[in-house]
Amino acid sequence: MSISLNNFNEVPPQAGHPDDVAARVKAARETVGYSIEDLAVTCGLANEEIISIEDGADIDPAKLKRIATALQLPASAFLAV
Repeated sequence: MSISLNNFNEVPPQAGHPDDVAARVKAARETVGYSIEDLAVTCGLANEEIISIEDGADIDPAKLKRIATALQLPASAFLAV
């Protein structure tokens, strides 16, 4: 399945292991130089939501899409290839 912003919400959660997704989100955030607070403000999520995603406890596709947009990345950047 090809991943694009148009069909990102259709991707099943198991498309990426939560720990892998978490590591990719954290690495992307750090590469941009954002703190958790910076990212939360930029994408409109709470600090606790970002922490939960980076801990691998939450890989909600809608939240990942918002984070990807805030980091100016394709949403597929967080999914296993």
